[in-house]
Amino acid sequence: MDSLFSIKSPSKVNLGLKVLNKRPDNFHNILSIFIELNLYDTINFYSNKTLEILSKGIYLAPNNQNNIIYKAVNIFSKEFDINVNYKIVLNKNIPIGAGLGGGSSNAAKTLVALSQINNLNLSKENLCNIGNQIGSDVPFFIRGGIKEVTGKGEIINTINYSVLKNKIFLLVFPNISISTKWAYSEIKKHLEPKKIRHKFSPLTDKVNWALFENDFEHIVCLTYPEIRDIKKMLYKTGALYSSLSGSGSTMFGIYNDMKLVNKAIKSFENKYHTFIAHPQF
Repeated sequence: MDSLFSIKSPSKVNLGLKVLNKRPDNFHNILSIFIELNLYDTINFYSNKTLEILSKGIYLAPNNQNNIIYKAVNIFSKEFDINVNYKIVLNKNIPIGAGLGGGSSNAAKTLVALSQINNLNLSKENLCNIGNQIGSDVPFFIRGGIKEVTGKGEIINTINYSVLKNKIFLLVFPNISISTKWAYSEIKKHLEPKKIRHKFSPLTDKVNWALFENDFEHIVCLTYPEIRDIKKMLYKTGALYSSLSGSGSTMFGIYNDMKLVNKAIKSFENKYHTFIAHPQF
């Protein structure tokens, strides 16, 4: 059966992630640079008598009501009073609980697809407003690219990212799924009122990689020491920079040379899942 619509759903990594404070609405204010990568899930939409959501692929996401796609469809349907009856098949290549934003991306691209299928041609701003009701990272995946993200994730700013052109990202997933809720519950023990405004290094030729820190990394690596070992190996094999993405569990390295990437992959062979990815500008 031919699909009505097919859309790619990208992943992301966080280049630095500062958790600044807890907000009155129980979310947290953050500062991060989100980098969209070409490691994709694919979402296919088929004509159907009812709404049906299925997952298949390397990593299986929940089906139907337990899938974030269902939440996106439900909110969209109520917003525009549209009866959304499709069979939606998610081909899952992005690991779950990996800090790569796969679920948020799936929700964002579902909104984009539903807008186009129903000829609504909604603006990115309108889609972001809907996406905010689903999850903090959803608006980023509607805008895409490489952005500075602040607030709870809803403030998205354009930045200079010239140093990232031609860079290669090696993602190492240690087959550990980490709950974002757990990670935030752990990090709140270390939150203090911060009077200093955090600022990352500009992504130009004079970039200072040492200024990019992920506040979750210490907590996650204490609980899962093997993730710290992955970071050490990425640096040992020539990475310019290595860090945890999001609240984990993926550790990534940024490289200039594909030969070094291939050498690194051999170090992780038969132990962890590795993915080569490039930024989407």
